[in-house]
Amino acid sequence: MINKTIANILPHLPKKLIWVFSKRYIAGETIEDGIKASKKLNDEGITVTIDLLGEFITNLAQAEENKNKYLEIIERFTSDEFDGNFSLKPTMFGLLIDEEICYNYIREIVAKAAEKNNFVRVDMEDSQCVDAELRIFKKLKKEFSGHVGLVVQAYLRRTLDDLNNLNNIPMNGYPLNFRLCKGIYVEPGHIAFKGYQEVRDHYMEDLEFMFKNNIYAAIATHDKYLVQESYKLIEKYQVPKDKYEFQMLYGVTPDLRKSIVEKGHKMRVYVPFGKDWFGYSTRRLKENPKMANHIIKAIFFRG
Repeated sequence: MINKTIANILPHLPKKLIWVFSKRYIAGETIEDGIKASKKLNDEGITVTIDLLGEFITNLAQAEENKNKYLEIIERFTSDEFDGNFSLKPTMFGLLIDEEICYNYIREIVAKAAEKNNFVRVDMEDSQCVDAELRIFKKLKKEFSGHVGLVVQAYLRRTLDDLNNLNNIPMNGYPLNFRLCKGIYVEPGHIAFKGYQEVRDHYMEDLEFMFKNNIYAAIATHDKYLVQESYKLIEKYQVPKDKYEFQMLYGVTPDLRKSIVEKGHKMRVYVPFGKDWFGYSTRRLKENPKMANHIIKAIFFRG
């Protein structure tokens, strides 16, 4: 209850105050900020995935603007010889307004990445978006093969069935490439598993399915238990190092991240930036009020 109260109050505080917390988890507002953060991570032997902030837009003019920004981002980053790829959220291209326009914009972005021999991952959003995002991914996969991937969320009850269905689509010489995360959106019990260990168990069930079916696994977690259990599965199935990677959010659990890299596993960090950092921060806070404690510590102890 206290966390929820704090979570409701913080978005109304001055942006400068919220930035004290947010700057640890967001590279900045500009492409230059994103490039700088990415190069620093690259220098540490870590690859990145770039994300422009902004989701759940309200009109198609915003969708076109976001598409043009992504085309510029891909041009700038690939010209700078960075070690990384790109992630995007379909709702920032109008998924909930016009699915066909959204698809066409995302297709243009993936085509640009393919032209640069790069890769785009389609993020999975809340349950109202899942079916449409699966449709978009299947169409893109058919055309762009190894240049597009997807995110799946372990806490959704449907995910293992989705993995089974996706495993049947033509791969055109390239394995499926999925980021597996727990899932952060608030969903009712008939849609999502609610128990903490229950979600962990289904995460490992999904990961095992991916390893058994030669799906490239991006193991996205900050949970030390899941990292340790993933090590066990990698050993059990003798998964080659080029068939999986670990992924983490920018600024989160750096010590655990370092330990994974030191063990010789590939690490990719999700680097978000953009002018919508305030909206991103406050939305994440409403979705996960437990973050309020970390914000208070950041403001009063790091600030």
